[in-house]
Amino acid sequence: MLCAALAAAACGSDDVSDSEPGSGSASASASEASASETASAVETDVGEAVEEEVEVDFAVVFASASAADGEGLWRGCRSCHALEPGQHGTGPALHGVVNRPVQFYDDFNYSGALIEAAEVWTPEELNAFLERPSSYAPGTAMSYNGMRDVEDRANLIAYLATFAD
Repeated sequence: MLCAALAAAACGSDDVSDSEPGSGSASASASEASASETASAVETDVGEAVEEEVEVDFAVVFASASAADGEGLWRGCRSCHALEPGQHGTGPALHGVVNRPVQFYDDFNYSGALIEAAEVWTPEELNAFLERPSSYAPGTAMSYNGMRDVEDRANLIAYLATFAD
């Protein structure tokens, strides 16, 4: 799907629904991650691989995200978070997290780093945070190392978006 999104972005198209998932390397700084991903995948006429950066708009990837695939990714989150409203673990409850204020629950002690990083957990902000929490919000209490694949992040956010009031 990332390759499809890359191709669609390069051609200016938003339709990636008929393409198969592929592989590629993706990276972006925390400040750029909310808007786009970069990837490389070009071959010269002599068969040598040459890196070429292609901007991928997160919105394009998120538009074709699979909540069903995101449910499988949620398993890695549930050791610290719950999806039931107000039921906190090590981390705050994530019920309704998409498009809600970062500091939502009065009975949870949020780190100052998160409060300074964003006001609302939009899909783009969640994407940037999940890529590498320690880079997005230096000093955050969340010890998770991050989710490198933009498709995985989009799928997880799509799944979390299904838990809304």
